Amino acid sequence: MTRRRRVPAMAPEDRRAALIAATLPLLREYGTVVSTRQIAEAAGVAEGTIFGVFPDKASLLRAALMSAFDPQPAVDALAAIGKRTDLRTRLCEAVTMLRAGMSANANLIAAPRELMADDAEFREHMIDGRRRISAGLALLVEPDRDRLRRSPEATAQLLLMLIAVSVHRGFGQDGEFGDMDDEEIVSVLLDGLLVRPSSTPSTESPS
Repeated sequence: MTRRRRVPAMAPEDRRAALIAATLPLLREYGTVVSTRQIAEAAGVAEGTIFGVFPDKASLLRAALMSAFDPQPAVDALAAIGKRTDLRTRLCEAVTMLRAGMSANANLIAAPRELMADDAEFREHMIDGRRRISAGLALLVEPDRDRLRRSPEATAQLLLMLIAVSVHRGFGQDGEFGDMDDEEIVSVLLDGLLVRPSSTPSTESPS
């Protein structure tokens, strides 16, 4: 009989973090129907260990959701891009990173309605997360403020909307924005939708 490999004893906070880390991929794959047995197997612990850290399954899933939508990794990654390259390159790097994060959490969008419908703390967490990521994008744009017709803050909000419509296929008719790649998203933001200029109107006065 195969015996479960015992996981070394951990401090309570480390155990909590390990359980959340094991829960997240399962929550993304199975949603809120994931079982505590699946979580325990993924974490390499006995099922009862979960309830020594969390009072119930819902509490663990809430903690995993809070972790999934933690804005700090994205904020740190935006700051790491720096300002050495040109605006278009900086924004492409930002879009690649932010789309990956949004895509990873795409299946979690419905979960808060089930777990946190009346959770004011979670709503504030989400609002604060969007605000912090938007502020990080604005800082990325700031060196080129004078080249843009909108403020860095407004530019950041527009870019986040474009990223969102490319990830969440429910936007637009038949999810038509789902085929946008990172460079096209940045191009739509910076260049607009025209792929070629129209012919220049004649400036001659009519005879």
